[in-house]
Amino acid sequence: MQEPKKENEVVILPDDIVTVTKMNHLVEIQHMKKMNSKATIKKIDKNRYVELSTGEIKEYKHIENRSESYNSLRQTFKKLRYLINHNFTGQKNELFLTLTYAENMTDTKKLYEDAKKFMMKIRYKYKKQSDIDYLAVIEPQGRGAWHIHVLVRFNGLKTIFIPNKELSDLWGHGFVKIERIQDVDNIGAYLSAYLADVELTNETMWRGMEENRKVVEKEINGEKKHFIKGGRLHMYPPGMNLYRKSKGIIFPEREKMTYKNAKKIVGSATPHYSKKYEIESDDFENTIQFEQYNSKRN
Repeated sequence: MQEPKKENEVVILPDDIVTVTKMNHLVEIQHMKKMNSKATIKKIDKNRYVELSTGEIKEYKHIENRSESYNSLRQTFKKLRYLINHNFTGQKNELFLTLTYAENMTDTKKLYEDAKKFMMKIRYKYKKQSDIDYLAVIEPQGRGAWHIHVLVRFNGLKTIFIPNKELSDLWGHGFVKIERIQDVDNIGAYLSAYLADVELTNETMWRGMEENRKVVEKEINGEKKHFIKGGRLHMYPPGMNLYRKSKGIIFPEREKMTYKNAKKIVGSATPHYSKKYEIESDDFENTIQFEQYNSKRN
């Protein structure tokens, strides 16, 4: 017997058009209730755009911080998850580095410049052994300081080990933490949540006590901890580039097809994760639904 449809539930029909994204062992299916096949606006500059239907020139509404634009944040972190899951799978030739400063670093431009110089040093040191690709992501701290996370892939090696002191000397600004991301079958989701959420401690207990804040439990290195979901998002200034990457880090291809053809790709597997959310912009509303399939869990 078919289960009754839940209130407000979006059902994807077999002939509905969806977008399929393949990332190694992960397949994501995205469905939008309303799809625009043509552009409705044309950008003039960072402040203005033309409404194509009327020819009217309008100004963009700039936001005060990233947490006010949920759709923009979703897009940024979605791109980041795509990049991570398409290019990193937790192999032994990959490293996850955290670069910190001895002092409070508040200049994000210098932070990226220092990270770029750091990667140039690593590439020079290992140029005879392997070419190297990387993805660098900045993370804000509650005290106003920043540090940077770098996923590094040594393409010509099956495994890599670098002593901490060696990397600390190459970095030269403070502490370096080296990790391998093992036993994680969705690195993109793991790291993007790590960057967006903030650990619930005595210091953060009374910060941002909005009624709708959500506390989630995660297991970190075998220890269960509690985090405020999205608690770090307000720390990202608008317009900031949250990540930078080398040329070898590429986006996965995304293909449009009917839902029934997308289901042929995943076979009889059931989605390990699904989510639906609403977006609103002026008088436009849409419903977006995701299904993600992980072959390592089937």
